[in-house]
Amino acid sequence: MNYRRVARWGCLATVVAIAALFAFRTYSTYAEDAKPEEPKVAEVAPTTVAPTAEKPAESTEAIPTEEKPKVDPPVAPTPSVSLVTTDDLAYAIDNVTLMLAAVLVIFMQAGFALVETGLNAAKNAVNIMFKNYMDFCVGALLFFIFGFGLMYPDLAGDQKTVLIPGVLEFGAFGIPAQELGKTVATEGARHPLGNAVNFLFQAAFCATAATIVSGSVAGRIKFSSYLVYTAVISGIVYPISGMWMWGGGWLFDLGFKDFAGSIVVHTVGGMAGLAGAIALGPRIGKFVNGKAMPMPGHNLVYACLGVFILLIGWYGFNPGSQLVFTGGVNVDTVMMVAVNTTLAACTGSIAGMFLSWILFKKPDLTFALNGGLAGLVAISANCHCVSFPSALAIGAIGGVLACLGVLLLDKLKI
Repeated sequence: MNYRRVARWGCLATVVAIAALFAFRTYSTYAEDAKPEEPKVAEVAPTTVAPTAEKPAESTEAIPTEEKPKVDPPVAPTPSVSLVTTDDLAYAIDNVTLMLAAVLVIFMQAGFALVETGLNAAKNAVNIMFKNYMDFCVGALLFFIFGFGLMYPDLAGDQKTVLIPGVLEFGAFGIPAQELGKTVATEGARHPLGNAVNFLFQAAFCATAATIVSGSVAGRIKFSSYLVYTAVISGIVYPISGMWMWGGGWLFDLGFKDFAGSIVVHTVGGMAGLAGAIALGPRIGKFVNGKAMPMPGHNLVYACLGVFILLIGWYGFNPGSQLVFTGGVNVDTVMMVAVNTTLAACTGSIAGMFLSWILFKKPDLTFALNGGLAGLVAISANCHCVSFPSALAIGAIGGVLACLGVLLLDKLKI
């Protein structure tokens, strides 16, 4: 037992000794390599002075000296710099900002889907979501194929077809190339609006007009029939009505003003939805013995979240309709539009809430939500030119009228 212990300690001592020896050798090698080298003194070669020869006295001619050729100093190459003009920078900012506004408007599709789903029966949830998604897919595709040409026929230049001047004209299929014809003129800008970004912005508006119909006919129409309905609105109805105002049509010539689509977008979609609701008749179970029965939504959380999303998207809808965002005047207008939009939404919601409180002796969330949306719709037409107190009044009036309209539809059994 003692021998084993001695052997163990012996082995351990041997290992420690080997490790110490290895460490010492490594340190010695490193120390030698780390010694600074002594500076080497450059050896200077001894200079020898050549003996000078005496000049001959009889030589008076000057010895010609060789002239060294002049060498120009090297010149650094001038880098090629492409300067960005102010107009190019303004064009980039305006078009990119409008694209972001279009994305916000497209995001409104999610808000409409949640509002309609939450305010309807749970059995219709999948159908409503499917229709809202197809609104954008079908609408954007048809608007690209021929709707954009119907709305902006002047972009095709001399190639446009005029059926009824100012009422029904057609430019070209798809998006015309920028250099083929004129571009959409933007007031107060030193540049045109890009055709591609203008298409994207108007395609989002087109989908909004179509999806308003979805809420009006929810629970009353088959999915296949609705696809036909939304195709007609997206491809024909909205482009033609949009041309009347924003495409230089007869309403524009009369001096009609609709800044962000209270009439062109929301009224067109609302009237199409009202026509569909009248044609289809009331929802099953809505009227019993001639009396309107309440049909509460299955999820008011969805509805409230949808209104919040719509409010956010409206900041692309209304301020984006300025189309030009560079320059002090344009920036001030955009900010005024944004503030007016906010004020109208708030007063519309409050007016709807108080109206329900007066009529039903308790506040109703759906009246507040519908009142807020109505305030947003009401301010869209003139948000660029009214004062802040006027925006408060416009939103409140819109909220009250929308809530009274809900009661009117019940009276008319629609």
